[in-house]
Amino acid sequence: MTTAADEAGMTQRPDLGQVAEEVKEVRGRQLPRYPAYKPSGVQWLDSIPEHWSVRRLKFIGDVRTSNVDKKSAEDEETVRLCNYIDVYHNEYITADIAFMTATATPEEIRRFHLHAGDVLITKDSEEWNDIAVPAFVDEPLGGVVCGYHLAQIRPMPGRMFGEYLFRAFASRALREQFHVRANGITRFGLSRDAITSAWFPIPPKEEQAAITRFLRRETTEIDALIARKRRLIELLKEKRTALISHAVTKGLNPKAPMKPSGIDWLGDVPAHWEFRKLGFMTKMRGGATPSKNNEAYWTGSIPWVSPKDMKVREILDSEDHLSQMALDETTLTLFDPPIVLMVVRGMILVHTFPVGITRVPVTINQDMKALAPDNGCLHEYLLNLLDGISHIVLGIVEESAHGTKVLRTNLWKHLGVFLPGEDEQAVICRHISELNTYFDGLVGKTEHAIDRLSEYRSALISAAVTGKIDVRQEVA
Repeated sequence: MTTAADEAGMTQRPDLGQVAEEVKEVRGRQLPRYPAYKPSGVQWLDSIPEHWSVRRLKFIGDVRTSNVDKKSAEDEETVRLCNYIDVYHNEYITADIAFMTATATPEEIRRFHLHAGDVLITKDSEEWNDIAVPAFVDEPLGGVVCGYHLAQIRPMPGRMFGEYLFRAFASRALREQFHVRANGITRFGLSRDAITSAWFPIPPKEEQAAITRFLRRETTEIDALIARKRRLIELLKEKRTALISHAVTKGLNPKAPMKPSGIDWLGDVPAHWEFRKLGFMTKMRGGATPSKNNEAYWTGSIPWVSPKDMKVREILDSEDHLSQMALDETTLTLFDPPIVLMVVRGMILVHTFPVGITRVPVTINQDMKALAPDNGCLHEYLLNLLDGISHIVLGIVEESAHGTKVLRTNLWKHLGVFLPGEDEQAVICRHISELNTYFDGLVGKTEHAIDRLSEYRSALISAAVTGKIDVRQEVA
């Protein structure tokens, strides 16, 4: 049953023969294997339980690729549209999702309305690993239609349990064959034939139900644990921000004489600190986006920093790069390090004020500002100061005419702060560096634990739907 396409993807497939040894319950007890196995006839699938079978998807489900787009037409009926993003970000499609409103013809509504038990998968994507991401329609959804760039699979009654098929699609082992079958270079897509010709291991239907009950229970427990760890990361970051804020607004000496700042949010400050306005202690420069139509501008190695690169404090590189020609023929400035960068436009300003410091020469786009401190302010201290008063900065963010968030220069530059001398700034910066190292370590350990739990979750699903572990007694 192995096709040439199947064989072409063998180098990246997981070693399913060892999955049972790797997959253990959260409680630590190893799950058993089935008593007897047989060859599946599909190379990437290896062996399957003796009483299971293997079928192509076209024999166990009705596959439909949707052509319902987001546009509205006056002569069509109003519907709620389940889009690509709804499937990509939700394992279960329920009435709680805020579906967009669109229109469709009566025939499109008939063909693509969602039934409880349907499986939806992403059919097209710019990334190959975003192909065949599944979601399960967990309840009746009147008036909801499957949208463009998705495939809708309706399991055949009496042969397939919908939630089992959803879990099979989620298995990293089974998804491998879709990655192999996806067409494209810069954008990847699955044809209907590529979807329907895929192989699936099929246990008896009552066993499918047992597997899905087991996986729903186990993944719910794992997801709850992951959620708790993500909340811990949020709390750690909040604590770090609070400590940095205290350091740059109150200093490190609890016995230092204090004076009223005259600023409501700031309160008392060290008596020897000097009042400054941000606009008078920094020089601010902006950026731009060279023409995307000139490919020669975008073939170089000069970092072009945009908000998407501002996830780190130290800017060493960027996702996009420019050529020397782009600098020579446009108004862009090359900023030598160190320079402090901040985001001044974008929806991220709803909740986060990204700042960073460069360690290499960079250019920036129009949603960024480059700040060079003046009048006795160190670069590192300016970075920490902006980080420490981020909640105040976010309070003056406005909404532009286009609906995005923007930090107006005329408001930002008049924010008042109090500045210690350069020697004290250096001491505070070293203290904050130690804080960052400490908290980064805690966050890193927690993120590693989340990664391990996510890997375990994925391995558990793969092992269960390919028969590498026997879970029947777990839900008996």
